Amino acid sequence: MAPFRIEPIFTARIWGFRDLRPWYDRVAEGDPIGEVWLTGDECTVATGPHAGKRLGALFSEEHDSLLGPDSPGSDARVTNSPLPPQVESPLLIKTIFAREKLSVQVHPDDKLAQKYGQPRGKTECWYALAAEPGAEVAVGVKPGTTLSEIEAGIRAGTLEARLNMIPVATGDTVFVDAGTIHSIWPGSILLETQQNADLTYRMYDYGRPRELHIEKSLEATKLVTRAGKVAPRQLADRTVLIDVEYFRMERIPVDDLLTSEGLRGTGGQRGLAYLFAANGAARLTGTGFEPVDLPPRGIVAIPAASPEFELEAAASAGERLELIRISPNWPAKSA
Repeated sequence: MAPFRIEPIFTARIWGFRDLRPWYDRVAEGDPIGEVWLTGDECTVATGPHAGKRLGALFSEEHDSLLGPDSPGSDARVTNSPLPPQVESPLLIKTIFAREKLSVQVHPDDKLAQKYGQPRGKTECWYALAAEPGAEVAVGVKPGTTLSEIEAGIRAGTLEARLNMIPVATGDTVFVDAGTIHSIWPGSILLETQQNADLTYRMYDYGRPRELHIEKSLEATKLVTRAGKVAPRQLADRTVLIDVEYFRMERIPVDDLLTSEGLRGTGGQRGLAYLFAANGAARLTGTGFEPVDLPPRGIVAIPAASPEFELEAAASAGERLELIRISPNWPAKSA
């Protein structure tokens, strides 16, 4: 199954921007755009024999070709996985454009999500594609804060004073495991990688006319989590930005040409990977498929069953190709 580009979905959010240029050539005709979904199940395949098909349907039909025979949902692993069989894409990848503060929110873990009839929870991470001086995000609450104080802060409109604020600079990675109270503030453009679940329990929303989920958010809250900035790990040819359950993210600079073997790296396995062009553009070529162009801020899926290929950086004035390679990590089997 050859690599293919995915068409993004531009998603309206009350806290977003009307004009996404120069990141995307998109100006909102109606409500502002806050999220660009790059791998959502409703996204469509843009290239190759499956062009026009929705991504979720393709994962259902071509599960093993995309994810490999050892992934949850395959016949080889379905009985051993700690999670229900997954036929959709395991990861939802977005770019986030926040002109205003997002709601203060929390996501459930797998166990709580399943209690309420959902297949999985939502652990995520943010990679800062750009950040203005003074940009911040809220990740967790201040030490010693109790659930009672959080609930009182929601009711009184003073919850923000309990939030743990951390500065964000371009190139930072922030891990937000399920159960962490968090919010994104203006000043940064983030690449978000998460479990494929659109589950958000809003605690506080600055008076916006949207539904709150106070009881569920308190139930989902973990006062101590692993959330926070992640130190990058430098390898010879790439930087590992994060490597945890559910996902691994790497930053790979490309000066000219890189083979599919080189993209996998030392010891790299043949599983699904996504290539996001954080800077620059590229073209993928190989035997048996038409060339696939990867535009700036575009994304290409590399199936587990992909043939070998070459990736060549497109010539552009002063802009080096910088790839973000994102791949799923399956949770360890329960004891």
